Amino acid sequence: MSSLVLAVDIGWGATTAIKTAVVLAMIPAGALILGYVFLLKTMSHMQSRLGPMDSGGFHGWFQLLGDGMKFLQKEDIMPEDADKQVFAMAPIVVLMSTFLVYVVIPVGPELYVRNLDVGIFYVLAVSSLSVIGVLMAGWASSSKFALLGALRAAAQLIAYELPLLLAVVGVVMQAGTASMNGIVQAQVDGEIFGFSGIGLPFILTQFVGFSLFMIASQAELTQPPFDMPVAESELVGGHMVEYTGFRFLFFFMGEFGTAFAFAAISATLFLGGWTLPGLDMNAEYMKIAGPIILFTKVMLISFLMFWARFTYPRFREDQLQKLAWKFLIPLSVVNILVTAAFQVWV
Repeated sequence: MSSLVLAVDIGWGATTAIKTAVVLAMIPAGALILGYVFLLKTMSHMQSRLGPMDSGGFHGWFQLLGDGMKFLQKEDIMPEDADKQVFAMAPIVVLMSTFLVYVVIPVGPELYVRNLDVGIFYVLAVSSLSVIGVLMAGWASSSKFALLGALRAAAQLIAYELPLLLAVVGVVMQAGTASMNGIVQAQVDGEIFGFSGIGLPFILTQFVGFSLFMIASQAELTQPPFDMPVAESELVGGHMVEYTGFRFLFFFMGEFGTAFAFAAISATLFLGGWTLPGLDMNAEYMKIAGPIILFTKVMLISFLMFWARFTYPRFREDQLQKLAWKFLIPLSVVNILVTAAFQVWV
């Protein structure tokens, strides 16, 4: 007897709405996970302090959620001389940049919003849109502290976008594609000197690119030691200094949501994404195992990011720019040349 398969076509509009809702939910979820696991707990224990312990049933898990609810209840204050429309739109632009990054990140064999042929370059393009929101916030706030913070952020983001982009070029050359799904497939199908048992995780051949990507990502997120744009001791809070309530919460979610996205991108580019050696990536169980594998890799990479955040002191502005222009960019160019030579030789 032939089996009867029933399918319901919910239409393009409903599908797009569902995908949009899922991606929008990922931003606060990623921010909440990283904020609680690392900001409140892991780094607290590494520095021999407990952090919040009383809110919630286990290790104060409710504290960050309570802080978010508090921000939503706070009064929305705007400076008297601010450009109110630009001031209100700035955090939305930053959050929209974060939203667009998630669109092409593959979480499983069929779990992605779009599979673009130029996926990784799309990610780098839309992630740079956040600098527009930062400049809008600094200029519209009518505050010298905010304007100086925005200008510092713009100079920093422009400088570190170059090594971020160049670090990815080596991966694209080896994979032969700029598609995020294609890069995962290339690592699964790759070989190391004829041995295909573990595929070819690009971190083995692109360890320089991985280091450059992690450093540049830290700078793009303006996290210590690259937090000059929001230096509390100098600029009080940088471009966010005049923001309160839910608008400030948008900036917080944008920063930590982007950190979660960058960790997922790094895991996809260098660690094989949602796959593991020895597992059949086309198997049915990978629809469930894939997201779990990627999440585990994201948490490991996030640990490195937050470890650096709480370990190293803040750079001076001249040191920050010198690191990008005199060290990271030349090193990334050398990495591309070496990769090209090996591609031709092999």
